[in-house]
Amino acid sequence: MRTVYIVRCDDRRRENYVGITANFERRLAEHNAGLSAFKTIGKQNSLSDISSPARAVPLPNDIFDTSNMKRSLVFGLLLVAADFLFAAGASLDPRIFAGKAAGEPASFLVVMQEQADLSGAEAFAEKAQKGRFVFEALRAQAEVSQGPLLARLEAAGVPFRSFYLVNMIEVEGNRSLAEELAARRDVSSVAPNPQVRLEPGPPIEQETGVSPSFSRVTPAAAFTVEENIARVGAPDVWARGFTGQGIVVGMADTGVTWEHPALKSHYRGFGGTTVSHDYNWHDAIHDAGVGNRCGSDALAPCDDDTTAPFHGTSTASLVVGDDGLGNQIGMAPGARFIGCRNMDNGVGTPARYTECFQFFLAPTDHNGQNARPDLAAHVINNSWGCPVSEGCTDPNVLKSVVENVGAAGIVVVVAAGNGGPACSTISDPPGFYEASFSVGATSNSDAIASFSSRGPITADGSNRLKPDISAPGLGLRVALAPDSYNGGFSGTSGSAPHVSGAVALLWSAAPQLIGQVSATIDLLKRTAVPLTSTLDCGGFSGSIVPNPVFGFGRLNVALAVNAAALPARPNAIRTPRRGGTRVIAPH
Repeated sequence: MRTVYIVRCDDRRRENYVGITANFERRLAEHNAGLSAFKTIGKQNSLSDISSPARAVPLPNDIFDTSNMKRSLVFGLLLVAADFLFAAGASLDPRIFAGKAAGEPASFLVVMQEQADLSGAEAFAEKAQKGRFVFEALRAQAEVSQGPLLARLEAAGVPFRSFYLVNMIEVEGNRSLAEELAARRDVSSVAPNPQVRLEPGPPIEQETGVSPSFSRVTPAAAFTVEENIARVGAPDVWARGFTGQGIVVGMADTGVTWEHPALKSHYRGFGGTTVSHDYNWHDAIHDAGVGNRCGSDALAPCDDDTTAPFHGTSTASLVVGDDGLGNQIGMAPGARFIGCRNMDNGVGTPARYTECFQFFLAPTDHNGQNARPDLAAHVINNSWGCPVSEGCTDPNVLKSVVENVGAAGIVVVVAAGNGGPACSTISDPPGFYEASFSVGATSNSDAIASFSSRGPITADGSNRLKPDISAPGLGLRVALAPDSYNGGFSGTSGSAPHVSGAVALLWSAAPQLIGQVSATIDLLKRTAVPLTSTLDCGGFSGSIVPNPVFGFGRLNVALAVNAAALPARPNAIRTPRRGGTRVIAPH
């Protein structure tokens, strides 16, 4: 049994949206007592201000646009009933301790029973309002409900990390502790948090007449736009004066070599002569393996991948890359990027992935504190998957993460995977989620790449049609650390950045779409070049659009921009270069 308190607030009395009943005050005091029993040390706990007593977080004034919204809004806080401690709780997933000796600890995720209701975000038209609402609702729910459990973990002396993007806690403990936590009434589930290695790219699959190249700046490449970038219509959008200016792309990957000539001026933390990594970079690797070139908790952007090679640097360059000397390898050279490392030498965990999503929702300073949702990303590129075969055993482990970020008006773009050509090979989260914008791979002649994973989705039993769209992913020219280029990058990891860059171009051209995730995705689907296949999968014909091979077809951002209701731009630049950059600092 639980008690649900719904407290009404409006723009005249938003400061009183909680604490209006004696029973509520009693319940809040119980949580305060629990929260005050522990302290946060360094970056161990990522929940902002969690070391302070639990309190009602007042809605900031800027969450409401009172000139446009005079009606009352409902903000709900779901609280656990007083008898929450122990009852018939969640069963313990046996895979958590598989292969572990008796008493040996493992990492697992404790997902709380109560999760924030974010449906109210739909009432806000502006992305900034959506983001602020979602951030405050998520953080308030975590502060109210996690206290007693965090106090128990502090008393047990075990490592833990608290999250608010999903109301959960990463814990490293033994089986006895895991069983105890699973039995609690305030716990919904105790899930594995395995280490997951980045799926290697497929063997290079070249079209006739196309060969890989490796150079610093080659004459053939100078002053040209790469064929894959031209294929999806990006130069046509640039010619209208829209290069992604004003849009921020979050790159969740192996890190990034931000000082590469094709990336440096596009990094949000670079101001021309000064640099600040606060709010622009986060490292979710706190326990890097021996020999990792970036170490743990890197304070500056760093790409630790030396096998792909430099996967994060490569994918970032496909979104924004342009060195100003003719190496135009990115979709949106006027956009800025921020980064988060979510893999240790290619090995990720659900907790690391979640931490990066949380950073993009509300970036923090170098101590992981003072979160600022006003500096959130507009679109997040995810050129990775979390495969079940390598330990990501819960298909829904990142589902709420993706959905909650989407509620804040952020587009989540995900590579479909390289498991083709068989049907239903889009099998890894987060690529198969409904809320993810999933991308397959094509050649520059619009043929499907043989490795591109196909739908429909069977991993969660939904039979959902995926991918959503396709984009070039064969023999792409990308940036490599420290300052070179490579023409042999293949995989849906390269296709996804085309779509992330397309979102940046579209939103710079049609700002009324900013934060309108569903409308944006629908427009990009509707304007894709329709492509069909002879392959039928799971009851879906390959000869109609959409289909389980190409989705709605190959990306065409020029058609999408043409279809959008554009604002007047009488002084559009005809031959654009990238937009200016500036250092983002707290104020």
